[in-house]
Amino acid sequence: MMMTTNIFSAILLLCCCANHVQAWSTAPTSFTPSTLHHRRSSIVVPSATLLANIGRSWGTTTALFLADTTAAASTNADEECTDSDASKPRKPNSGDIVTFTLQRFQSTDPNSIVEPHFDTSGTLQLRLNHGNYLPGLHDLLSTMTPGETITGSTIDAGYGSYNTQLVFQIDATQLQVDTSLVKVGTMLAMGNGMEVRVTKIEEDGEKLMWTLDGNHPLAGASYEVDVRLDAVEEAPSHWEYHVGDEKKSSSKYDVATFGLGCFWGGELAYQRLPGIVSTAVGYTQGEKVNPSYEEVCTGTTGHTEAIQVVYDPNVASYRSLLHLTFNRLGDDIYKQNQVGNDRGTQYRSGIYYHDEEQRQIAEELLESYASADREVFTEVKEAKVFYTAEEYHQQYLLKGGQSAKKGASESIRCYG
Repeated sequence: MMMTTNIFSAILLLCCCANHVQAWSTAPTSFTPSTLHHRRSSIVVPSATLLANIGRSWGTTTALFLADTTAAASTNADEECTDSDASKPRKPNSGDIVTFTLQRFQSTDPNSIVEPHFDTSGTLQLRLNHGNYLPGLHDLLSTMTPGETITGSTIDAGYGSYNTQLVFQIDATQLQVDTSLVKVGTMLAMGNGMEVRVTKIEEDGEKLMWTLDGNHPLAGASYEVDVRLDAVEEAPSHWEYHVGDEKKSSSKYDVATFGLGCFWGGELAYQRLPGIVSTAVGYTQGEKVNPSYEEVCTGTTGHTEAIQVVYDPNVASYRSLLHLTFNRLGDDIYKQNQVGNDRGTQYRSGIYYHDEEQRQIAEELLESYASADREVFTEVKEAKVFYTAEEYHQQYLLKGGQSAKKGASESIRCYG
C-alpha cells in the first residue's frame, strides 16, 4: 500500500511476438515485461493475439489497504459541527483521528483468506481516509457517531470484486513452449505485467486450451466485523515548522517528519510503534511544487524521501521516535547523501522539526553521536511543505504482506 476498490477496465491488445507470457511454478524474485527471473528456470512464451478486458493487475498491488488520500474533507461537509452543536457527537470527517474498538473481525470464508497484517482486535486508532487499514473499515467508521456499535457488517478484504471479464482462454499449441511445464495453478505473467493463473487445461481436438484468470486469488473475499466507534478527535494542523502556539491546533496529537533514505522500510517501522496513529511517505525540503517520484529520483528537485507520522505524545514520545530513527539509520548518520545502498541527495537522512521542542531534543540526541573523527551528516532542519507521494508508495510493505501490527518484531524486508 485505499477507498472501496474499483476494478477499472481497459482494452488490451497483446500482439503476437510483441508481448510474452512467462510462467513460473514458484514465486518470482523479480519480473520485467520482457523477462522473468525465477529461482530455477525462466520460460518465455510468445503470446497469441488476445483481446481482453482487463482490470488492475493483482501482482502489482497485493491488497489495497490504503484509504483514498485524495478524498476531500468536504465529503462529510453536511456533518460538520456548527457553534450551536459543537458539543454533540458527530460523524468523523476525512482526516480526523478515530478511536474504535474491533470486537470481532473474521473472514466470511475461513478457507480463502490470509491472516491480516494489521491489528484486528481491541481499541485501535486511525486517521480517517489516510490508510493503514482496509478502505471498507474507513468507509464504515465514516458513517458512525461516537458510542455507536455496528455488528455483522461485511467489508471488502481489499482484493476487489471478482471480475468475470478477467477470465479468458488461449490455445497453448500456438505458443512455442514446453506445455508440460504448465499445470493448473501455475502463474503466468503477460508481457504487459498482468499476472494470470491457469485454472483449467483441456484438449479440444488438436487444440490445447488454457483457461487463464487475471483476478487475485482472494478477489471477492471479505471480512465480517463488529465495531464500536469510541471517539472522534481533530488531527494536528501544524504540518510545517511553527513558533510557540502559531498555527498550532488544539489537538492532543502531534506530527513528526523524518528522512531515512528509501521511505518504505522506515514507514513500516513507525507503523509498528505503539502510539503512532497514521503514517505517510512523501517528499520534502525541495524547491519544486508537488514533484513526482520520477522527478525526485533525478536528484535535481532538492527533495528528500521522507516519512510523516501523526502520534500521541502520551504514548510515544518524540524522543522515542528519534531513538527508532537512529536505530534504523545506524552508521548511515555518518554518510552524506546515502542510507544503505541508496545514494543521492534524495536519500539523505534528516530530522525535520515542527517546533522548538523537537529541534532541541533532536540536536541533543544527535550531539551524542558526534566525535572528533566522525562527522554526523544527518541534517536537522525546520519542517517544510511535505508532498505526499504517489498512492502506490503508501504503506508499501504492508500491502506487500509484511506485518504492521503494533509491537511486531519480524525483520523488515525493504524490497517488499
